[in-house]
Amino acid sequence: MEKALVLLHTVNGQLPPAALETLGLAHTLGGGFDLGVIGAGAAAAAQQVSGGAAKCFAVEGEAFAVSRYSTDAAACEAVIRASGAPLILAPDSMRFHRALPGVAERLGAAIDTHVVSVAADGAVERWYYRQRVETTLRRGQRPWILLIEPGSQPAAQPQAGAAPELLDVACETRTNVEGFSTPLAGEQTIRPDAALLFVAGAGWTKKQKDGAAHVDEAAELILDFVRRTQCSLGSSKSLVDLSGEGEAVLPFLTHLHQVGQTGSSPRHKKGLATCCHGEEPHVVGWRFIQERRAVNLDPNCGWVRGKADVVYVADAFEVMRELLKLL
Repeated sequence: MEKALVLLHTVNGQLPPAALETLGLAHTLGGGFDLGVIGAGAAAAAQQVSGGAAKCFAVEGEAFAVSRYSTDAAACEAVIRASGAPLILAPDSMRFHRALPGVAERLGAAIDTHVVSVAADGAVERWYYRQRVETTLRRGQRPWILLIEPGSQPAAQPQAGAAPELLDVACETRTNVEGFSTPLAGEQTIRPDAALLFVAGAGWTKKQKDGAAHVDEAAELILDFVRRTQCSLGSSKSLVDLSGEGEAVLPFLTHLHQVGQTGSSPRHKKGLATCCHGEEPHVVGWRFIQERRAVNLDPNCGWVRGKADVVYVADAFEVMRELLKLL
């Protein structure tokens, strides 16, 4: 296997799980690798995981502490040139997904995103079309930048090594990052690293056994559960589409929460579906969930037909009330 450069970035001074997964992949290839880290606290973070690396580089400083295309591209280019490795492995994070295509153009390199496997013989597997199509490919062009899909590799155990070489990167930028804002008004409900994915279906907004809809109570129960458990919140397509049909909706759900064939395919250890039918277009988004459970009043729903490990035939409102008492 060719020599590789593992290119990582920090988040709040620490390496995120996706970075350790990319590093874990490099350890399995057997061709030797260099390590490069950019961002706030990059030098300290690099030294904590540089065990086994032939050379180690870091780019840090106020200009590189935040995600910004111009500074990220300059830092990544400097690390790649300093290493000279023909193969570059980097996590497919939002930060690198934006910066590295431009770096590839500067270096005359090839680049592939959503990579899920790299073999010792140089074969690479990657996803297309929202993870519906998987292909195997090889390229003769070098350098070759591979963005590794988060959650597709086991994480490496950090091994400390030598202190990295600090690279002095000059970069001009006209952009000042003043802070972050979110349309969820501070209510973070999408947590890719959470152990549990809680998915709400359209049944939450329908008439209940008393003949009335209880959308406000449904919203309160769901958000309370998400806050207490720090789980990630998902939604079926039918539920997020209700706003366009003039029906009552859960106000905190957007299409970013959508899980399924036209939504995301998360990788949480456990998943709990509530008031969802569990038909194939929805379940296809659950194929990486390790343990699947569902709550539905219909004993013949799609979840029962072999798509969930456990199905609770019960009223989701009653189940959530009892869960919140226990929590």
